[in-house]
Amino acid sequence: MIPKEKVQSLIEKHKEIETELSSGSINSKDFKSKSKEYSDLNEIVPYAKKFLNYDVEKQDLENIINDTNTDKEILSEAKKELLDLNKKKIQYENKLKVYLLPKDEDDKKNAIVEIRAGTGGLEATIFCSDLFKMYEKVCTKKKWKIEIISISKSDAGGFKEVIFNVIGNDIYSYLKYESGVHRVQRVPDTETQGRVHTSAATVAVLPEVEEIDIEIKDTDLRIDVFRSGGPGGQSVNTTDSAVRITHIPSGIVVSQQDEKSQHKNKAKAFKILRARVYESEKRKKDLQRSEDRKSQIGTGDRSERIRTYNFPQGRITDHRINFTLHKLSEFLNGEIHEEMNETLRLKEQDQKLKELN
Repeated sequence: MIPKEKVQSLIEKHKEIETELSSGSINSKDFKSKSKEYSDLNEIVPYAKKFLNYDVEKQDLENIINDTNTDKEILSEAKKELLDLNKKKIQYENKLKVYLLPKDEDDKKNAIVEIRAGTGGLEATIFCSDLFKMYEKVCTKKKWKIEIISISKSDAGGFKEVIFNVIGNDIYSYLKYESGVHRVQRVPDTETQGRVHTSAATVAVLPEVEEIDIEIKDTDLRIDVFRSGGPGGQSVNTTDSAVRITHIPSGIVVSQQDEKSQHKNKAKAFKILRARVYESEKRKKDLQRSEDRKSQIGTGDRSERIRTYNFPQGRITDHRINFTLHKLSEFLNGEIHEEMNETLRLKEQDQKLKELN
């Protein structure tokens, strides 16, 4: 049951912000956030008012039903209205519960996605490339922009590692469910006896972090420059354009050498470093908040196996929610990725609602 005081406070907050916005007294810095909060409240306040008015409406209808002088036709109509009112009350409660769920402050941010080949040799690098193509198609479908930060190719034409930035609306809220170990089961092109091989790739999804989100002191950094290396250790640049940045307190190290310019490599390395340090700090806080809690959709840890792509059976299974789709090719083409994501979101929502109750 949702406390009525909580619901009443939403209505009062809505009125308070409305007054502030109409007065013109809010400075430009706060105006954007207040306008967004007001817009969000605009959607939920009608349900809040109906929820609070339920008891009065219910009492009025019960008075009509219990009155022995009530006309039969009116009595029948009142009973129907009461049934309808009770159904609507459940709808109001569900809307309010979802709104009152704790929000992830990173959900609206862009994301940095890192895909790395795991166990399985060259076949793992091909799978790494397949995952990148899948996310590329999902992003195209959603009209999100992708910016490649770095790519390391394998001899088989796959990727040992690919790091890219995804830019658009509410990116992290969607892609965060992709963090973890992705496993593939298929017959490689090089396999002559038709045996199924198992390979893996790890995916890390980090919220893109601005300087205002986390403070990294210059004294906590060690920056090294060196010449970019090509295959076999050969030097591909004659200048020290490659950059390695070490965050001394956490031990996090980021190297970047894709660009010919040292300045560009440094900027890209800082972008990744900020995201990784922020994620590390966030994980520490989450663990402190709930030491032994583990959500039904998993921890989001990169070491956790989350999904299996089985080519012989044409299926894809998400192990966190025990959900299977028998449309593997469509999934890899980004066509039904939304279906899997929506199921994961709903599962997490259900878990949070249980905790709220």
